[in-house]
Order: sequence, then C-alpha cells, then structure tokens
Amino acid sequence: MIHQYKLGGMNIVLDVCSGAVHVVDDVAYDIIALFEENSREEILRQMEEKYLGKDDISAADLQECYDQVVSLKESGKLFAPDTFEPMAGKLKEKTAGVVKALCLHIAHTCNLNCAYCFASQGKYHGDRAVMSFEVGKRALDFLIENSGSRHNLEVDFFGGEPLMNFDVVKQLVAYARSVEKEKGKNFRFTLTTNGVLIDDDVIEFANKECSNVVLSLDGRKEIHDRFRVDYAGRGSWEKIVPKFQKLVEARGGKDYYMRGTFTHANPDFLKDIQVMLDLGFNELSMEPVVCAEGDPSELTAEDMPIVMEQYEKLAELMLQKDKEGKPFTFYHYMIDLTGGPCIYKRISGCGSGTEYMAVTPWGDLYPCHQFVGEEKFKLGDIWNGVSNTEIQNEFAACNVYARPECRTCWARLYCSGGCAANAYHATGSVKGIYKNGCELFKKRMECAIMVAASRMLGDDE
Repeated sequence: MIHQYKLGGMNIVLDVCSGAVHVVDDVAYDIIALFEENSREEILRQMEEKYLGKDDISAADLQECYDQVVSLKESGKLFAPDTFEPMAGKLKEKTAGVVKALCLHIAHTCNLNCAYCFASQGKYHGDRAVMSFEVGKRALDFLIENSGSRHNLEVDFFGGEPLMNFDVVKQLVAYARSVEKEKGKNFRFTLTTNGVLIDDDVIEFANKECSNVVLSLDGRKEIHDRFRVDYAGRGSWEKIVPKFQKLVEARGGKDYYMRGTFTHANPDFLKDIQVMLDLGFNELSMEPVVCAEGDPSELTAEDMPIVMEQYEKLAELMLQKDKEGKPFTFYHYMIDLTGGPCIYKRISGCGSGTEYMAVTPWGDLYPCHQFVGEEKFKLGDIWNGVSNTEIQNEFAACNVYARPECRTCWARLYCSGGCAANAYHATGSVKGIYKNGCELFKKRMECAIMVAASRMLGDDE
C-alpha cells in the first residue's frame, strides 16, 4: 500500500508497510500512481502522451524511470506487503501483567474553571478530593510490584491541578528516590500544571526531579482568557505567563512543553503558536478540544478546513524558522523517518489499561485519565490489583487490526489505531473510530513527513 500527496512543493510517496518515504519528480509520481493497476505498456503510453518532448524528456527517460520504480518494488521499498497482522498482539502478550507507568491523580480539584475541561474542572464527575501520602505511596509500591524486570518507570502527577497537593507530590518523589536503588528501578516524573501556583519552590523541585513539565497555555490572551478562568471568571493569562517564562528559563529551555487546546473559538490556532513563540517558548503542542457533542467548544464541520490549512501553514513556519536559525518543536510533528518505534509498538496500540493506568485520589485504577469517573471502566485498586479482567482484556485486544477501518488506512502504522478514549466517547466502543480525530491525525502526519523530508533533503545538500 502506498500513500501519495503533494505538499511543500514536493511530490511525496509513502510506502506504508516498509515505512520508506520517497520524494519524486512528476513522472515518477504518475508512474507510481498507475503502477499496480496497469501494464508497463499502458503506463509508458500514458507517460509518453503526457510528458514526451516536455523538458527534454525522452522515451528512454520514461522507460528508465519505470524501471527504477520496479527496482524499488523489488527491494521492498514500494508496494511492500502487510505481513504484520500475526504480530499484532505479541507485544501485549509478552508484557502481560507488567505495568510501566502510572498517572497519579494527585488532586481531583482545580483552581481554574475551564469551560472545556474534559475532567469537569478536575472533579471527574465526582467529588473534589486530594490524594493522601499513604495512597500515593501504595500506588508507587503497586507500580514497583507489577513492573516485572522493567528498570525505568514513569509517573505523571496529574489533576485537576497537582500543585494544589504539592506537599504530597514532594513526599512521594522523596519516597520513590529512597527505594529505587534497593528495588532496581529508576523513576521518571512528569508534572502537568496550569501554572497558577508556580513559585520558586516549584521551579527548584521541577528542575531537580521532573524529566518533563507540561504547561497549559492556549496562546493568545483573548483566547486563553475566554476559557481558562478562575471561579470569579477572571482570566489567568497575565498571572501564569511570567511564571512559565521563569520556569522555562530555569530549565534551560528544554524538557518541557507548552500544551494548548484549540476549539471552535480558535481553529486558526497558528496565531496562538506564534504568540507562544514570541513569548520565548519553543517546545509546543496544540491539541484539538475533547468535549461532548453539541458543546459550544466543539470543532464544527466548517472549522475542519481551517484547521487543515493551519497544519500546513505550521509546517511551512517550522521550515522557515529552521532557515532563520530559530527552530521549534511541535509535539505532533515529532517523527523519525530513519527508525522510530519498533513495529510491535506501532501495531499494538496504546498501552492504556495494560502497561499504563490512572490512579484516583482514593486508589482506584482506570485504563487512563480520560476514563476516570466512568465506573464501568474501573479496573480495580492499588491494594488488590486488577479485578475487572474483562475490561482489561478488551483494552489488551485493542490494536490497529482490531478496527476494520484501520486496516485500509495509510496512517495506521503511525497512529497504531488511535486513542481508545476518543473512540469510546465518539462511538461508545473503545474499538470504534473517532472520524474527525482520524482526519486531523492524517493531516498532521502528512505535514510531519513533509517537514522531516525537507530537513533531510536540506541536510543532504
């Protein structure tokens, strides 16, 4: 299977199953498009009709180009067959019962009242609560006990707003550090914050203990303050931006990312990216809103073409900033054309519910943070482990071949079947398809491949 498209002044051909990316001229692009459904004679006839005599192209040139396409196919770099389906469940079978990461819901409460919050302002459709040290300690012990031979373990401090329970965050990190050598483990911590409570103590702690910090900023002040308000309805932009700048500067401008959300109010989100750049931030992410159907924040059908165009313009901006010596990272465009994740990871899908779980303030286990509060998805708890094996098995069976629509999608080895939570909220099934999310993902991948190819070609020059 191949995927062909034109972007950034290039003719791009992706060979889906080999992962090979080809940047080709017009003749090769057209030959590849005709290759599987037509004979050599018919293809050359059409090429001669279209190109013969143009730009000094001869019949011999066309024949040589055709033979090069044949050679690429024979070498496995074009029209490679999909031989991966038998492997689809192997990785999860191999790692069954092994947990590598926890999302600790350290605080089911928040000091902001964001209108589009999927977590219902941090409460997750339940009561406000904060995690005690005792529950958090048991969660870390649960992770150690269920991590098998894995050395590196990951813990995300999440909310609500985790800094509303900062003392317990610090206590838990200190506990993890005190046992990791004895247990043969290495903990990597991430903190996600809206920034309101950032101070010098938080900055010092984050720089010492957190491998990554996720900072919530929606870009333009008027956009950010439209949704990200306190309980008095006041915007938070002016309060948090200087704190973010101080934290990022103290981290040396690395190991963080600004995480924004775009909604129906700002499908032209490139303006928000530009504001973040102007503020001195260069590790960026803008995510499409996740909300209920009919919510005023929901992206509409009319928004989608705007968003698609924004992704293309973002790719162009990245390449322009490269030339200016001011490169920046966009999370969804991080792609490695020379290697990337192993094929088992690419086809096995998200590890939610199996190797990754979320822990509520009272110790319940859920497949991931987006399922917290959905009672039927409760897996068990940190004292007794997973008891709802039926749900866990459902998540274990989620892979790129479990969804019929994915089997014929050119992007399947990049999205690995997509987000189970988005699928569930859109269709009622974790094996469903969130169609808008798919279309946005495919556009991001086209842009990411174009940026990566452009950079590789620039390096070659």
